[in-house]
Amino acid sequence: MRALHETLRADRSAFGLYDVACAAGERLARVMGSLAAEGGESADALLARLIREVGGDGGTLADAAVRRGLATAVRDVRARHPELDHALDTGTARGGIASDILCDLYRFFFAGLVAEFLRSVVAEHLKLAVPVLIAVDPEERIAGSVANTVLDWLPSPCERADAPPEPGPAADPSHEAPAALPEIAGSMVPEVVGLALGLTTEKTTGRKGAEA
Repeated sequence: MRALHETLRADRSAFGLYDVACAAGERLARVMGSLAAEGGESADALLARLIREVGGDGGTLADAAVRRGLATAVRDVRARHPELDHALDTGTARGGIASDILCDLYRFFFAGLVAEFLRSVVAEHLKLAVPVLIAVDPEERIAGSVANTVLDWLPSPCERADAPPEPGPAADPSHEAPAALPEIAGSMVPEVVGLALGLTTEKTTGRKGAEA
């Protein structure tokens, strides 16, 4: 992780990871709106939709990490929210997926993307250079540890949505109404990607995400 952070701080375009992560995050934010309204029919259908609408069709390591990050995000959000499986199984999820589940999906995705990217790069080198080390992590716990570490750095769109509004003239009719959750999630993408990739270590406050 330290090597990845140092590389990206020296050259943000390295691996194409920053741009790919931002583009995928913006697509995910848009999909969150329809998932909140329409829900899903099954876990498999949910993942298939995310892969189709968020995963893209690029062939780089970064593109592949996006798709694998989506898979791990769905897995992890189902583990944290068993009620999601129940809702999908009984059909009640077709009325929409709860905001707290969507916000966890959002955070799990970015954490999973970083973990999956590092696993792809490191695993290829380990297999070629030091194959004996593969036996040290047979259950791929290193990737899980990376994801958990990154997850701790990332703010939640739900927390940002619940934050007090920014100061402004309450009586001013031109004052903007609170943004919807997908809009908040979309505005936070540069901040969240910057935190996930180690380009910044400071979370911003308020509703607006800062450019990393």
